[in-house]
Amino acid sequence: MEFSPPLKKATLIKRYKRFLADVTLEDGSATTIHVSNTGAMSGCAEPGDSVWYSTSTNPKRKYPLSWELTQTQAGHYICVNTIRANALAEEAIRSGVISELTGYNKIQREVKYGNENSRIDIMLSDGEQPDAYVEVKSATLLQDGQGYFPDAVTTRGQKHLRELISIVESGRRAVLLFAVLHTGIKSVQAAQHIDPKYAATLTEARDAGVEVISYLADISNSSIKLSVSSDEN
Repeated sequence: MEFSPPLKKATLIKRYKRFLADVTLEDGSATTIHVSNTGAMSGCAEPGDSVWYSTSTNPKRKYPLSWELTQTQAGHYICVNTIRANALAEEAIRSGVISELTGYNKIQREVKYGNENSRIDIMLSDGEQPDAYVEVKSATLLQDGQGYFPDAVTTRGQKHLRELISIVESGRRAVLLFAVLHTGIKSVQAAQHIDPKYAATLTEARDAGVEVISYLADISNSSIKLSVSSDEN
């Protein structure tokens, strides 16, 4: 995925109200930008970090600038725009990067399914083998050299795991894909210390046959793509 037009750089002042952040632009002026991330963004939004943002041409947007990447003061790149994760996963599947998900000829996004009124991020089918239901999660929390998911308690994430378990029980294939969108993370595991219920449900899902895979991303201020599989504990 190439950023076109190229992203522009600012310096973070603060993030607030979940969807807003104040930044200092390169000309020294301050402005407010949109944040497409509902998570805690722990470690991804420290004052003084570099913010790489895109600009919308939609005249109806109150905040035309959108925070895409953080470049931390330690030099790590983080994709904080969680909307990107599904597109990156689809791109990697289509290009054959995700070896576990090759062999399908049809890809659908945001398909309604399940007993709890959910939408699966990606559904793969080919008419010969069981459909594959792929839930994509963006992992960006780095603590003491280890990557974690989630960065806050997620009842929605717990629901998704229950839905994936039901898919397996119905004889179809269910996959949880961690898109690791932080260049400082080399492996990811459930954040037991943040959301013990999610961690327990993830263990239950794996025991039931839900496949759990994770892929690292190559990130720069000009492009981003999932590249190689990582360790997932």
